[in-house]
Amino acid sequence: MAVNNFLEFIQKQIKVENQIVDSLEKALVDMKNPPVKGVLKGISLDSVKHAEMYEAAYMLLTETSTALTQGDLDKHRELIEKHIQLESELIEKIELVLPTVTNNKVKLLLNAILADEKRHHALLKGVLETIVHGETITEDDWWKMLWEGAPFHGTPGGG
Repeated sequence: MAVNNFLEFIQKQIKVENQIVDSLEKALVDMKNPPVKGVLKGISLDSVKHAEMYEAAYMLLTETSTALTQGDLDKHRELIEKHIQLESELIEKIELVLPTVTNNKVKLLLNAILADEKRHHALLKGVLETIVHGETITEDDWWKMLWEGAPFHGTPGGG
């Protein structure tokens, strides 16, 4: 797919996701069934998330991003690592309780939550490695670039 076509695709997807949100939010106003309302609200929130992720992808493809500083990296890493730990704990708790649940409707909801938590956990790990670290120039990176660019690597005459 050509870059321009791909950018158009992303822009269309943003519109579709926003239409889904609008449609679901209108339907939820009069919804009386809590399980159905909860699931549809979750889908609506996912669509908000998807639209924002499409927007981020669009920006990655069309703008030059500014590298994160070491301080930004440290803050982002701390936040993401905290949430990786929280997601891990949630997964463990749900996996422990799930075999004891006999109500099939509740089991369906807990399985959906568990699947989401596992996806969140994997996504956070990917964000930490691919995006946060990939957008950061650390002090070690600067020294490495300087060292590799030095003709004699600190020795007289390179010997």
